[in-house]
Amino acid sequence: MGEELLGPNLIAFGTPDQQQRFLPPIRAVRELWCQGYSEPGAGSDLASVATRAALDGHNWVINGQKTWTSLGPPGRLVLRAGQDRSRLPARQRPVLTCWLPMDQPGITVRPIRQMTGTAEFNEVFFDDARTAAVNVVGAPGDGWRIAKATLAIERGAAMLGQQVGFRRDFEDLAEAARRSGASGNPLIRDRLARAWIGLRIIREYALDTRGTDDPARASVLKVLWSRWHRDLGELAMDIVGPGSPDLHRWQRLFLFSRAETIYGGSDEIQHEIIATRALGLPRS
Repeated sequence: MGEELLGPNLIAFGTPDQQQRFLPPIRAVRELWCQGYSEPGAGSDLASVATRAALDGHNWVINGQKTWTSLGPPGRLVLRAGQDRSRLPARQRPVLTCWLPMDQPGITVRPIRQMTGTAEFNEVFFDDARTAAVNVVGAPGDGWRIAKATLAIERGAAMLGQQVGFRRDFEDLAEAARRSGASGNPLIRDRLARAWIGLRIIREYALDTRGTDDPARASVLKVLWSRWHRDLGELAMDIVGPGSPDLHRWQRLFLFSRAETIYGGSDEIQHEIIATRALGLPRS
C-alpha cells in the first residue's frame, strides 16, 4: 500500500515536508499503510462517504466507519472523509484526504473473516480519532481530486508491481499442468496459451499507461488484469487435482481472485468510466 499507492500520491500532491517525513520509511518498510475509502453505505460511490472530519485547533477529529480496509493492522491509514458542514447535503460537503496513526485511542479494527479462512479485510471505527492538520494531502476540500488520482494509480500504474506475482502464478500453473498430465488436453493447452497472451497484453498496456492520469485508460487496465487473474484461478481448478501438494495455494487464488473484479472499483464501475470518458456515451 505504501509503495504502490501512498508513495505515488505523495510524490504528486505532498508537500516537501510530507515527502521527507513519509517517503523514506515507506522505502525502508519501517511504516506500513492501509487505505480507508469504502464504507457500509458508500462502496463504489465514494462521493457519499459519511465519515466526518472536524478541525479542532491544529488537529482534525475523525468520526465514522470504514469497511473492506485491506491490511488494516496497527500502522498508518490514508483516509477519505467529508468535512463537517452539517447544513450542506452530503455530496456538496468538501472532502479531504489525510493520514493518521492507527495505534491510538478512538480507533477500533475488526477483521472480516473470508471463505478463504484469512482476513485481509477489516472494519475500522473512528471515535474522535485525531491527526495533525499538517497530515492533510493538498488543501481541505481537494480530497475528491486526490482520491480519484489514487484510484487511477491503483487500477493502472500499480499493476506493474503485480506483474511479477502474476507471471509466477502463470509459470507455476503451467508447470503443474505438465506434472499432472493436464497439458496433454488440447483445451487446457489452448487456455494456457491464451493466458500467456493475456499476460503479455496486460504488461504492454501497463507500460503504455505508465505516467498518464487518464482514468479511462486505468479502468481498461483494471478490467484486463482482474478478469485475467480470475480466469487463471478457474483454469487452476481444472488443472490441479485433489492430491496436489499445492492445492491450497490454487484454491486460495481461485477464491480471492473473485474479489479482484470488485475491489478498487467493480467491473460495472469501470465499464461506466470507459463508456462515458473514453467513448463519450451518456451515463446509464
